[in-house]
Amino acid sequence: MALSNRKEKSMKAIIYCRVSTKKETQETSLERQEEELIQLAARNRLEIDKIIKEQASGYDFERDGILELLERIKDPSVQAVLIQDETRLGRGNAKIALLHCILKEGIKLFSISHNGELQLSESDSMVLKIVSMVEEYQRKLHNVKIKRGMKRAVQQGYRPERNLDNLGEHSGRERIEVPIEEIDRLRKNGLTFSEIAATMRGFGYNISKATVHRRYQEYLEQQKEE
Repeated sequence: MALSNRKEKSMKAIIYCRVSTKKETQETSLERQEEELIQLAARNRLEIDKIIKEQASGYDFERDGILELLERIKDPSVQAVLIQDETRLGRGNAKIALLHCILKEGIKLFSISHNGELQLSESDSMVLKIVSMVEEYQRKLHNVKIKRGMKRAVQQGYRPERNLDNLGEHSGRERIEVPIEEIDRLRKNGLTFSEIAATMRGFGYNISKATVHRRYQEYLEQQKEE
């Protein structure tokens, strides 16, 4: 049967390699990292989406390679990142911040040091939990402010239901209207599309992550044309 011979769809992964200096010995280390991570991907049946290599300090947050990684993992097709160990992402506070950014996108981390999925140390796990808790409370406070602003606007005469402008005879399925400026602001504040969708649903907008992403892209295209 053709169905029984069908291969399972593999998980796409990004390989990230880093060394701290541009010395010749470090360049060799960079090549070794790449080779070992390619082997790690093969052992875990991961499809390599991209290989990112850079020579920069782990304490530096503004690295071209790491910024490219953070942008690429927003693609739903990318589900994993391969590293030699967590210090390759960064050192000190930069490491914690980057781990948080990657894990909150639902990305799995694989490392050579663990020969599979990365196991965080107890101290790193504790700090990440604290960071997540603080971020969640900040989000809740932000949502309360938005809700109060919306309530005040309604009291002053604003009617959200009037934003449905496609109810003509050729409208088809009703288009969900949301305050695109608010989506843009939340995006600039670093929220993921999933988090923005959850925020909008909290205000009564029945909207999915995919719809938020589509409307945001439409908004960016419109801004370019203007």
